[in-house]
Amino acid sequence: MNYTHLTQDERYQISILLKAGHKQNAIAMLLERDKSTISRELRRNRGHRGYRPKQAQCLALERLKNCANAPRVNADAWVFAQSKLSEQWSPEQISGFLKTNRQPAISHETIYHRIYADKRSGGTLWQHLRLQKQRRKRYGHHDRRGCIPGRVSIDARPAVVEKRSRVGHWEGDTVMGANHQQAIVSLIERKSRFALMAKVERKTAQATADVIIGLLAPFKVRVRSLTTDNGTEFAHHARIAEQLDTDVYFAHPYASWERGANENLNGLIRQYFPKKCRFDTITQQEIEFAMNRLNHRPRKCLGFKTPHEVFMQSLNRVALRD
Repeated sequence: MNYTHLTQDERYQISILLKAGHKQNAIAMLLERDKSTISRELRRNRGHRGYRPKQAQCLALERLKNCANAPRVNADAWVFAQSKLSEQWSPEQISGFLKTNRQPAISHETIYHRIYADKRSGGTLWQHLRLQKQRRKRYGHHDRRGCIPGRVSIDARPAVVEKRSRVGHWEGDTVMGANHQQAIVSLIERKSRFALMAKVERKTAQATADVIIGLLAPFKVRVRSLTTDNGTEFAHHARIAEQLDTDVYFAHPYASWERGANENLNGLIRQYFPKKCRFDTITQQEIEFAMNRLNHRPRKCLGFKTPHEVFMQSLNRVALRD
């Protein structure tokens, strides 16, 4: 059902029913209106002498006139929104960033409306929106994973890791290229959502361990634990633990939610390198470009700060203590 504005007759009925002692819920039922409509009407159109229908009608018409005459979106805000859409920021991230930094506001709903209006007119802004990953349920598969010698289950991982209360706990996985040729190692810090990525020519345990150690070594002071899935490419976990002086844990087989941050990161990576993409054609510079985009994109869960900001602030605190 489409929403319609209250009429002047309905406002007179509301006034009469209020004087008769009816509650807002009862008025909504009698007028066949949503209770929020009645509540909003009484909140916005009540004067100093209470609710009066003639005054309420004038206030509503004046508000409608002002809305029609006022520009819906600040021009500079929309230019900023378009530039960030091209960098794959989501409408919610754009809206939150503007609000957090006290710049001219634009709601994420309005951004979506403009994107799809642009699409109808032949524009391309919609192409920058993220694509949802199709879910497929596995049937009849036996668990052939979890056979890694010396693996430590996520059940043994300290409970503090789950709380995301401190920086330093990482999740790791690999993203496969077309025809299972080559892969991208993806790492993400759970609290800050700071991501690290690099390509491996072959998804072997030795190559994967080398890449993980190379990516995390510069941030060793902020590596308290690493949680991975049960792929055999993580079989050299003992070497990773020794080189980084950390603990490595393995999630349960087919329990991707136990590494939710990493699974989300992998979905974001697919925006830049789709499943049909041949990884032998991409360069480390292209991977670093995607990584930079993701790390400098504001996140709602971080108060619209960027993962780079939050992670680097934690490194600065360590440097100051030293």
